[in-house]
Formats: sequence, C-alpha cells, structure tokens
Amino acid sequence: MAVHRSLVIFAIVALMAPAISSATEYAVGGDDGWKLGVKYEDWAKDKQFFVGDTLVFKYKAGSHNVYKATGDQFKSCTVPSNNSLGSFTGNDTIKLATAGTKWYICGVSGHCDGGMKLKITVLDGAPAPAPSAASTLFAKATGFHVLLGMIFAIAAVIMV
Repeated sequence: MAVHRSLVIFAIVALMAPAISSATEYAVGGDDGWKLGVKYEDWAKDKQFFVGDTLVFKYKAGSHNVYKATGDQFKSCTVPSNNSLGSFTGNDTIKLATAGTKWYICGVSGHCDGGMKLKITVLDGAPAPAPSAASTLFAKATGFHVLLGMIFAIAAVIMV
C-alpha cells in the first residue's frame, strides 16, 4: 500500500512540476546585454520583478561595469564610492532580495549619461497564479510528462 501511495504522489508531482512557479532570471537588455545604445527603460517596462528573481548583467569585461546606486546617484549619474556588487566579470548576477525601487548604473565615464542605467521596481511575493490551475497544468505538460504520468498510473493500478 505504501508503494502504491508513493507512486501516485510521484506521478502527481511529475505532472505538476512544469506548473510550479519559480524565480525568474533576467538577462538585462535581453539579447543586447549591458551596453551603450540599449533603452533599458523600454526593456524593463513590461516586466514584473519579484523578490527572489535574478538580474544578469552581460557585457564585455573591462568595457563596462555595473554599480548599485541610490535614486539621487541614478538621476545625476554619480558613481557610488563603494562597489557593493563585487567584481566586474562581464556576467554579473544580482539576486533581488528585497522589495522596492532598485537603481543600477554603468560607472565608466559617460556611459550612465549615455543611457546605461536601469531602474526597476521589485515586488514582494510571487507572481499571481494563473487563472486556471488545470489549464496551466495541461498547457505546460509536455508529451514526456503525460507519458510519465500514464506509466505511473498504470503501475499503481497493477500494484493494487
């Protein structure tokens, strides 16, 4: 009986795994990355950022960098005196740990004034659930998930 119950639980989890919401990783600037000539306000405007999400700033190391700034530093393009983000690798990852407005700028001379700056609002909590859990489940379930569920369902019936 314990094996039967375990198989049924495993089948349910396997089918629901694609529908479970998780944190999102955002490549800042999309395919363009972190560089001059990208309109970061446009890139961010249709996105919702949540606590737990991650920003990845991709750029050519040595050509750019990224600093976490205050609102005033963002407006005036003043580079902070400390680098709270760590090293400038060209693949800088920032975990969004708290809700609120966040500001990021490139500290290379003239780059922030040239548009290399990002302002986002991070929301507390997770994204709102999909309108229908059943429709999300089946919309995201691949053929593999359906096959896996069927195999476990058949195995559960045989073992009963």
